[in-house]
This record gives sequence, C-alpha cells and structure tokens, in this order.
Amino acid sequence: MRDYVIFTDSACDIKPSDLESWGVKFKELTFRFSDDAKEYSNHEMPVEDFYNRMREGGVAKTSAINVAEMTEAFEETLKEGKDILCISFSSGLSTTYNSARLAAEELSKIYVDSKIIVVDSLAASAGEGLLVRLVVDKKNEGASIEEAAEYARSIIQNVCHWFTVDDLVYLKRGGRISSAAAFFGNMIGIKPVLHVDSEGHLVNVMKVRGRKSAIAALADKLGETAIDKENGKVYISHADCMSDVQELVNILKSKYGATVDIITNVGPVIGAHSGPGTIALFFIGNVR
Repeated sequence: MRDYVIFTDSACDIKPSDLESWGVKFKELTFRFSDDAKEYSNHEMPVEDFYNRMREGGVAKTSAINVAEMTEAFEETLKEGKDILCISFSSGLSTTYNSARLAAEELSKIYVDSKIIVVDSLAASAGEGLLVRLVVDKKNEGASIEEAAEYARSIIQNVCHWFTVDDLVYLKRGGRISSAAAFFGNMIGIKPVLHVDSEGHLVNVMKVRGRKSAIAALADKLGETAIDKENGKVYISHADCMSDVQELVNILKSKYGATVDIITNVGPVIGAHSGPGTIALFFIGNVR
C-alpha cells in the first residue's frame, strides 16, 4: 500500500504546529483589509491585532485558494511518490473545495499511478479541524486512503458546529441579516445561535437575549445531540474572547462531564465574516 498524506487548508483553524505534528499538510487562504493593499495569509497577522483592527472599523476581505495554488501544493507531495487525501473547507462557504477538485482532476492525468481523493468537509473552522483529526486517527490505525476517505464521508453529517457572535454588524455585512435586524438586535442585546447545516451553509437557528444565554445555548446543543458527552472529542474556537471560552468550558464540564480537547483561534479568514467575540463549539453528534 502506497503511503498517503492528509491535506487540508487553513480554514480549519488548527495551529500550523499542530497540523505538522499530526502529519497534515495544508494550504493557506488569505485576507486583506479594504484600506490595505497587502494580502496576508491566514496565520500571518496575530489574531489579537486582526480583531482589534476590526473593532476599530477595519473591513477584511477574504480570498479562497485558486486552482493553480492548489495544483502547486498537491504536486509537491505527488513528486515524493505519495498519494493525497484532501479534506477541504465547505463548498457551501468557499470555492476552495472546487479548486482542490479541479487540481486533482488535472494532476491525475499527469500522475496516472497516483491517487488524489478530495473530500468536501461541509465544515468550517475547528469543525473542519475536528474532521481532519478523526481521519488522522483512522490513518494511524492503518486505514488505506480509500478507507480513510470513506470514513471521512461517513461522519461528515455528525460533525456538529454551534456558534454565536457578539456583534451583528458582521452578519449584516455578509448578507446574513438585514441592517434593521442588526441595529435593533444589537440595541436590545439579541444574540443569534447559528450552525453549519447538512449542505455546509451557515444557518441562523435561534435567537436568545444576552451573551450568557447564547453561551449556555451552545452547551445545551452538546447535551441534546452529542453521541458521547463525556469522552467524545470537543473543540472550541474563538475570536479573541477567552473569558467566554472559559465560561463555556466550565458549563460543559459541570453540566455534561465534557472535556474540551482543543481550544483554538477563529482565524482571520473565518473571523472576517463573524467578527470579534465569535465563539464556536464542535463535537460529534447524532445529527448536525
């Protein structure tokens, strides 16, 4: 059996050092501020600086990975004589998956003895990261590339994403809510609870009053649908709001006995659309 490499992209919001320790290669998505010509990779700017700039009124625009960039990244691995299993950012939120798919199709014509499998994670942030980690575990158990790819596809609809944002203006910019809804919602302290649905799209599920209620609602979702509350992997990502993360960790532990495996930053590419104060919870559930 030929060796293979698991490949992903920086929208998974897992630290590069962690991905490296897992044996995972990745390609960076990029962003820039509207008043700045410089384009940054997802990990190039400290997240605190990025979110402070957003708080000061900066508007960040993001870019997906194009076909040429993905082709170049894949080819480095193929030249080493290794196959590729790519787990990509949700096609419902980015064209990155399509770029990976097209790159794989073209490279398969050149590297005819190589296998390049691209899986649409239908996930984002550490939800994508959680899926990658589970597939890494499967590979380490001895799964072939086909077995690992099939495993990834079999659990995609069980990767649960639940999150809330602190300021509705960023959802308004992305067209998720109207200007009026953002204005009045911020005025009276309405906080949305959102998730990524079965097609990989961002969906507003419910609204609660106040930040603490929103954080508690995230924990409740784990209580309602997690397959293994006490021992299943649980990830949290956040946009510069560590005190709120600690509150969520405490609720999960005290109410459900859940332990958080990874706490990571919501990187600029995701955070540009959700804003500072975003907090997200990921776990494996019966349904998304």
